[in-house]
Amino acid sequence: MFGRHVRKRWHGRAAAGLVAAGAGLALLFLQLPAGAQTNTDPASPVTGNSTYFDGLGAPYGGCGMPQEQLDTQDFVALNVYDTPNDYSFYPRPLTGSNVSKMGMWNNGLNCGRWVQVSVSDYCTGVNDGAPGQAFCRNGSWTADSYNGATLNMIVADSCGDSNGWCRDDPYHLDLSKPSLSRFTKDGASVGSLLPDHFNNRHISWKFIPAPNYSGDIKIGFLQGAMAYWPAISVSHLANGIHSVEYNNGGTWKTAKMNSDMGESYIIDGTTTGASQFQIRVRDVNDQLINGGRVYSFGLPSGCSPCGSAYTATTYTTSGGSTSPVTNPVTSSPVTSSPVTSSPVTSSPVTSSPVTSKPVTSAPVTSKPVTSAPVTSKPVTSSPATSGCSASVTVGSSWNSGFQANVTVTAGSTAIRSWTVKWTFTNGETIQQMWNAGYSANGAQITASNVSYNGALAARATATFGFNGAGSVKPVSATCISS
Repeated sequence: MFGRHVRKRWHGRAAAGLVAAGAGLALLFLQLPAGAQTNTDPASPVTGNSTYFDGLGAPYGGCGMPQEQLDTQDFVALNVYDTPNDYSFYPRPLTGSNVSKMGMWNNGLNCGRWVQVSVSDYCTGVNDGAPGQAFCRNGSWTADSYNGATLNMIVADSCGDSNGWCRDDPYHLDLSKPSLSRFTKDGASVGSLLPDHFNNRHISWKFIPAPNYSGDIKIGFLQGAMAYWPAISVSHLANGIHSVEYNNGGTWKTAKMNSDMGESYIIDGTTTGASQFQIRVRDVNDQLINGGRVYSFGLPSGCSPCGSAYTATTYTTSGGSTSPVTNPVTSSPVTSSPVTSSPVTSSPVTSSPVTSKPVTSAPVTSKPVTSAPVTSKPVTSSPATSGCSASVTVGSSWNSGFQANVTVTAGSTAIRSWTVKWTFTNGETIQQMWNAGYSANGAQITASNVSYNGALAARATATFGFNGAGSVKPVSATCISS
């Protein structure tokens, strides 16, 4: 399967572990001073290669937001580094002499912004992102009937892999895999770019303000947050986020970014260690949003510390250039609905599948996918006439683990939610799952939908994936719906 990234998800785990056990001490060395933006927006639009990935992982994506809290399920990752022919790992956030190596991720300062992505030329040759190799070698870039199809997407993650895509191409975008079936042209869907119309084709893109923006920002506390380590995520932004300021002792102070997770900041109370907070937010242009509106809120009950990955809080507002808004954060995130019209029928030439090799020195212990996709496809139950069915397919494997995808298919009637169960037979364990929540009882695994992918129309599908440890054998999955 070509064009796929399996990237290391270290941001969320680092954020959840920033509080020293039993001491409530924040490890500040992973925090980035706000206002350190060095990259400027590129001329619009720019063109780069495209790849795809399955989901943000758990508990957070690179911007410090859980996937289910995003304003849209059409999201992208930007490059951490701009280091042509240099595939080394450099500590994040980039500081000192390493700032010159900064990619469009911009140390997280482009998080929460929107991009308008347009399908561009197809590659008729080999376009595998191999280090030190040309893009689209032994072929050419060719226009086809998919050119010009567009989709608005949000920046939610980062790509720091040691391959040509993430290092040699400054305008590369890593796209959410389900979004590859949601591009439209002249008001109609062009169908899925997978499997025959992708080949890491060129895309053109530019930053845009949030489409049809309404309401106000959302604020949530991260896992582990408490009065002495109030880590928050700020989202639902009209034009990105450049920094957060907090009122402490009557003085406005600049908050530190939580690592390079651009929507997450470490604030303090109105008095040091207090559980009442006031913040102001600056957008990507370093302008106070809403004329300097002040957002006042408290630490939610039970957050001592917060046990959930994201605990939403309500707030009141004061000041600013427009009328105060009270508790605007209760609305549900906007989700994208796949279009079901017929796909375009042009048939570009395809090349042999390849698999990219992610950075092996990133600060996590789990091993990335480095080997070619395996060919075995575990057998699962057949589609049912009602209810739902599920199939498990192994994508790639390595010495001590594997990556798998699960497809849930509704039967002849629509369903509101689904749960998939299976039993490992070879001592396998799950290390990470995305687009679903799960529990394990020994070898028995139970995975259930998250907020944005439980409701399916008749015959519609949803996908989720996981990284596992061990050597997988075929498993049969059962699906239960309501």
